[in-house]
Amino acid sequence: MLTISELNHHNRRPEPSGDESTTPRVLAILSHVLEKLVARNDQLVVGLTGHHPDGLSSGKAQLGKSLKAFHGVRAPSISIPKYLERIYKYTSCSPSCLVVGYVYIDRLVHRHPDSLVVSLNVHRLLVTSVMVACKMLDDVHYNNACYARVGGVTNAELNRLELELLFRLDFEVTVSSRVFETYCLLLEKEMTCNDADQKVERSILANSVDEVTEISVEDMQSSSPPQAMD
Repeated sequence: MLTISELNHHNRRPEPSGDESTTPRVLAILSHVLEKLVARNDQLVVGLTGHHPDGLSSGKAQLGKSLKAFHGVRAPSISIPKYLERIYKYTSCSPSCLVVGYVYIDRLVHRHPDSLVVSLNVHRLLVTSVMVACKMLDDVHYNNACYARVGGVTNAELNRLELELLFRLDFEVTVSSRVFETYCLLLEKEMTCNDADQKVERSILANSVDEVTEISVEDMQSSSPPQAMD
């Protein structure tokens, strides 16, 4: 199994030079894959229910019931690429955590085939899964309160979503090096099919931390009453 020390030893690389981009390619790759997945699933919801996911209240939605805890009232205004960039920039997570977070989401939908990753839940799934991945992989990581602020949800809600994710995965959050490499190759293959030959970083980067700014949580509030920040 992939341990923190092994990942650090095999994946750490020197700090990028001045002419080397500090934005990992995995951000663009994951954004493309998730946007394509969400667009397809949103259309599937329309075909099966006659309503766009934004038009389904949590009480009426028939799809994605196993992921109901991650549903918002409506899709957030921030795009998936911008949201991933925000998580990466302000949490200093390593690129590997983004891949492992995607592994968790993929495991969820395979364990619960009655559920779909749609525009109503993808943002909450992302911030929760990446946070858990950071706790598993990175030697140093921020706490839930920081991730909540970055993700645009309350601390209490993110605590609840973390437990929901862990129980839905039966606490199987360890990712072997073989599985990690398999997912990297699958993501790269997806980009190759779209005439964009990009490689996923197999490294952990030490990122500088900027002063995080707040984003509005209005579009990301769940249907349950808002809870006070812990």
